Amino acid sequence: MKDVNRNALIGLLRMVALLPALIFIPAWTLQYWQAWVCLCAFFVPVAIITAYLMRANPALLARRLKAGAKAETKKTQKMIQSFAAILFLAIFVVPTLDHRFRWSSVPVAVELGGDVLIVSGFAVVLWVFTVNSFTSGVIEVNPEQKVITSGPYAIVRHPMYLGSLVMLLGIPLSLGSWWGLTAVALMTTVIVLRLLDEEKFLRENLMGYKEYAKRVHHRLAPFVW
Repeated sequence: MKDVNRNALIGLLRMVALLPALIFIPAWTLQYWQAWVCLCAFFVPVAIITAYLMRANPALLARRLKAGAKAETKKTQKMIQSFAAILFLAIFVVPTLDHRFRWSSVPVAVELGGDVLIVSGFAVVLWVFTVNSFTSGVIEVNPEQKVITSGPYAIVRHPMYLGSLVMLLGIPLSLGSWWGLTAVALMTTVIVLRLLDEEKFLRENLMGYKEYAKRVHHRLAPFVW
């Protein structure tokens, strides 16, 4: 598991280098307090979750590291993940361009609310990890995998995606941008497409999933869909 921990740390360090660059280069200033707070709200939970998985569930960490378009086996998912990667970058870049050229005027309370959404989204993700050790970064079914019905899975069938969307929604608000929400809207569409394809796969390959889907009616948004 040393290799897993090393790869996780390398990935975290790459993100620490990439995201500030995506923010401060387009903004062309370091005097952007919203960005500093946003980065703290993002990286502190990421570091906590990474440390938790290193200690409590290295196997899950290894599954999470196997992600992205290259890791997928289906052509459809490769395309979806490629679009998702581009939109993830856009969720940071568009708000910083917005900040630089003053396209939006976002109240401070909303910006701080965005930080709360980022942390809250990661909290949901951590909750998922504590109850489901088979949360993979790609669409697959482990031979030992069982349907999880407790915790957040008693509320929606895909709480990992829900937490991720809450976190992503918070980023443009935290950075002081209304226009950044357009990238989040597009990302939501991509996640829904991935989710529907994943559900089809799970119904066909994970024993008990069809029965679970009949009990838990909402896929992503509680009481909505």
